[in-house]
Amino acid sequence: MVYNPTAIKFPDPAAYKRRLGGRETQLFQLKNKAGMHIGITSFGGYLIGAWLPDKKGNLTSVILGFDNIEALGRQKSYYGAIVGRYANRIARGKFTLEGKKYTLAINNGPNSLHGGNENFSYKIWDAVQPDPQTLVLTLFSENMDEGYPGNLTATVTYKLTDQNEIIINYEATTDKTTIVNLTNHAYFNLNGEGSGDILYHVVQIAADRYTPVDKHLIPTGEIAPVKGTPFDFINPERIGKRIGADNTQLKYGNGYDHNFVLNKRGAHMPVAMVVGDKSGIKLEVFTDQPGLQFYTGNYMTGDNIARGGVKDTARTAFALETQHFPDSPNQSHFPSVVLKPGEVYKTQTIYRFSV
Repeated sequence: MVYNPTAIKFPDPAAYKRRLGGRETQLFQLKNKAGMHIGITSFGGYLIGAWLPDKKGNLTSVILGFDNIEALGRQKSYYGAIVGRYANRIARGKFTLEGKKYTLAINNGPNSLHGGNENFSYKIWDAVQPDPQTLVLTLFSENMDEGYPGNLTATVTYKLTDQNEIIINYEATTDKTTIVNLTNHAYFNLNGEGSGDILYHVVQIAADRYTPVDKHLIPTGEIAPVKGTPFDFINPERIGKRIGADNTQLKYGNGYDHNFVLNKRGAHMPVAMVVGDKSGIKLEVFTDQPGLQFYTGNYMTGDNIARGGVKDTARTAFALETQHFPDSPNQSHFPSVVLKPGEVYKTQTIYRFSV
């Protein structure tokens, strides 16, 4: 049977309803008046799918997901998860805060990644759906959870607008000085999941600079210009045009897996834009964050069976993770990720779709 990504239907909510650790998980559907709908699970706050019409009016699934919570729980690549307390990498799983040293779980080579072994993507969030287009998720993370100080309360609100925007608002408070860096880790294929690689997607990123990394993908501390390198996406370019270039940074990441230092933009100006070459679906990203991790699915292994029976083979999706810079707690010249008692961590990201 030929796989047809436009024929994928919304997963059965019963397949996401399980009791884990004494709590029940749920799948929520948000719908708008334009014919778009998305799915979010209280387990990990996963954005498990987004469906909208392409240029021919065919309903197309543009975010990779899974048919049930068991398959979602088996994968280790954060497909659509809320990751935290600290998205991206912290070198050697160590940092110092207010003179005290903290040690985190090592789960990515010699580093700590996305908050540790039992990070926010493994937690069951409290969920409230106040209306058909909004979902509010809340999580309490106790002091020293995965090695991070402070009792932290995080709230993530998903809203689907009638303009085909997925608005994600993040908030967090703490009773002790800590570090916070939250993001969503959705994997996109704008031609439709299961439609092949994303190398002919056209991408544009409003970043004149990026943070080069060492062989363990930790920033070296340099903030380097993209001009004259394969990382120059100031003007629209195919993802695959330079991904195989003889470039040390690309070899370290096996492709693009780098933080872009975003240019200052107005509230109504996207920091990134991607267009699916077959579907004509355009994704624009808006954020108030200083960085954007562009990842081209280089380490997708094909070991996971995604929705519709399709394997998650390499470079069949990309991620655009709005964030602070990797390893910021250990790099004093990077924007601060410190959150103190009495302060509110507050940030917003918008994924806007059109054709």
